[in-house]
Amino acid sequence: MAKFPVFTDNMKSTHTILVPDMLPIHFNLIISILRNCGYKMELLRTSTQTVIDEGLKNVHNDTCYPALLVIGQFMEALNSGKYDPDKTALMLTQTGGGCRASNYIHLLRKALKEKYPQVPVISLNFSGLEKEGGFKLTVPVIMKLLYAVLYGDILMLLYNQCRPYELVPGESEKVLNKWEKILEEKFSKNQFFGTAKNYKMILDDFAKIKRSKQKKIKVGIVGEIYVKYSPLANNHLEDFLLSEGCEPVVPSLIDFVLYCAINNVNDGKIYGFKNKTTFAFKIGYDVIYAKQKQMINIIKKHGVFEPPHDFEHLRSECDKYINQGVKMGEGWLIPAEMAALASSGTENIICTQPFGCLPNHIVAKGMARVIKQGFPNANIVAIDYDPGATKVNQENRIKLMLANARR
Repeated sequence: MAKFPVFTDNMKSTHTILVPDMLPIHFNLIISILRNCGYKMELLRTSTQTVIDEGLKNVHNDTCYPALLVIGQFMEALNSGKYDPDKTALMLTQTGGGCRASNYIHLLRKALKEKYPQVPVISLNFSGLEKEGGFKLTVPVIMKLLYAVLYGDILMLLYNQCRPYELVPGESEKVLNKWEKILEEKFSKNQFFGTAKNYKMILDDFAKIKRSKQKKIKVGIVGEIYVKYSPLANNHLEDFLLSEGCEPVVPSLIDFVLYCAINNVNDGKIYGFKNKTTFAFKIGYDVIYAKQKQMINIIKKHGVFEPPHDFEHLRSECDKYINQGVKMGEGWLIPAEMAALASSGTENIICTQPFGCLPNHIVAKGMARVIKQGFPNANIVAIDYDPGATKVNQENRIKLMLANARR
């Protein structure tokens, strides 16, 4: 019997499931899919000092900054009085890797134990870390979640390429919101499979936005997955870059999905074994990569926007600098993204990292010099994020990087 409360089948109709925000566009689509499955889902958007304060109260300050923020966001929500603890559950994703992220769920349960012992925590994972509970993902739902990642990627890509240049402020957001609603409806009616047609319509709508032809500095954002994407974690980095007259270039989420899949295949090659797991992940990788290739080809054919990086291109760039066996945290993916950005003309790169994240420091800071040797014009700066790091200091370091870029 579990030593902690478990989300049961009966709770599906009674409990609201809170989800911490990481990728606003992607998570909106994902939550809409889970709502259509009958779950009461709510995305937490709080981004205040209270979140950090709650995190520091409930998690040791040496713990990974993303864990502190996520747990702080949950505790702030429960303390707000907006949610009934007897009818609330919390959801966390787990990758199952060597990173401390796989232990967030245990830290959260420990934080809940004294004040909210009745609140169950759901693990959203695809590696069998936790099998108990009434929250279950069927194959059709998993397929929908995959397509949500793909659609989220193209919306994020086009939004970031239009927003810095729009002549009418807010026009890009209007198109984004329009397509979020359209896709939510398509998922509810199982009409999401026509990706080629949908991608084309999305591209056409964003292409209609009137944009300036002024050239702006492109700034790539890489690093630890939560800090890279989450506005809460990176102090709204994309908005800051926009205010500085830059175009943020953010890698696709599907790259991380492919990274996790291929690592399982690589393990078999490196350590000389084959089993059902490696076989399943290889099939999964091939299917997902084919979906990414389709999107890239459609964007190229459309001819207006820059497509995302091909994941096999990322792997080939990685092989020039680091072995694909280095997979702790974001592992070889970070230097691969830095090299791919630099080789495609985005030479200004911000590497976001939680202070104290050892894997990230090794494969980000540790590889930056090697990447610069391959790309002498690369302008790479590592920015640490933790409770003690001030926003002013972070932004001043970025401004210094941009001053070098403008020379």
